[in-house]
Amino acid sequence: MTEQERRESRAMARDATNGAADGIKRGTIKEVAARAGVSTATVSRVLGGTYPVAAATRTRVQRALSELDYVVNANARALGTSTSNTVAFVVNDVTGPFFAHIARGVEQQATAEGRLCLVCTTHSDPEREIAVINLMREQRAEAVILVGGAHQTPEYTERMAKLARALDSAGSRLVLCGRPSLGRDVPHTVVEYDNEGGAFAMTSYLLSAGHERIVLLGTMDVSTSTERVAGYRRALESRGIAFDPNLVVPGDFSREFGHRAARELLGSGLEFTAVFAVTDMIAAGLLKGLREEGVRVPEDISVAGYDDIPLASDVFPELTTVHIPHEELGRTAVRMTLNQAENPVQYVKMGTHVVVRGSAGPVRPK
Repeated sequence: MTEQERRESRAMARDATNGAADGIKRGTIKEVAARAGVSTATVSRVLGGTYPVAAATRTRVQRALSELDYVVNANARALGTSTSNTVAFVVNDVTGPFFAHIARGVEQQATAEGRLCLVCTTHSDPEREIAVINLMREQRAEAVILVGGAHQTPEYTERMAKLARALDSAGSRLVLCGRPSLGRDVPHTVVEYDNEGGAFAMTSYLLSAGHERIVLLGTMDVSTSTERVAGYRRALESRGIAFDPNLVVPGDFSREFGHRAARELLGSGLEFTAVFAVTDMIAAGLLKGLREEGVRVPEDISVAGYDDIPLASDVFPELTTVHIPHEELGRTAVRMTLNQAENPVQYVKMGTHVVVRGSAGPVRPK
């Protein structure tokens, strides 16, 4: 038995003995070994999964583990492994449908890979985000998956790059899901979607329907908004239409903002025939606000969104929007990260496409 195996065996034995604190008597590693007719070292190998064990022997040990209700303490196991078999999923807000559907993909793939999935929230606070990443590094998370737009400052980018290197040195991995890369020399995994391309496609669709005065509603100082503004602007310029900054209206990614914006846009004096909301949640609030103001959609004003969350087909009229492969983003982020030997290129960009429904139509003569 190697020294590492001795440490694992002693730690696991202590854990099994101490595990009775909850009032349930569980077997020790020695009892498991005796019942299976093997050494404690063999039991340790089966539990760790890092040494070859004959199939018949593994089956006997696993049966004994089950019969004796043996439970391995995470701290004991961490003595012999570099990570805790945990995947951390870090989001701004777990109640947002965009985040929730990516989270489902992460959880499903993590479970399939035999990992525990932890969900952490940051409430859009970059300092809290960094604190969560550091905590997950201390907890030896195998992967730390960040979802959603990133702040657009050199200082933030540099701090994230340092954290990526720190995670890498600890045997962990920073994963950016729906965020741009931090640079080629940074050890991280990037799973993003064609954010700018989706905005370009939607704006082009509205332009092809005759709309030239299109409000882009709900921009923020994060990478998600920046890329959507870029796609919107590129589509206008491709048609020879001048970009009008007055048509780009800032706001948060909420239904409440969209609802308020309906009245504010109608009273602003702006001339427009369509509104491209940067999220479906904004678009849903906008539709409600326009309906309350007596505006017909799409007869008077066309409305489009971005994300294609389930809500998009529940509102009236059903929302024309840009589809993002939410769950596949989450699954791919986990699959690529945990199987790096099979995926040496740790970068992928998924496609987006326009989903045509009833909320957008051709410009109508007044």
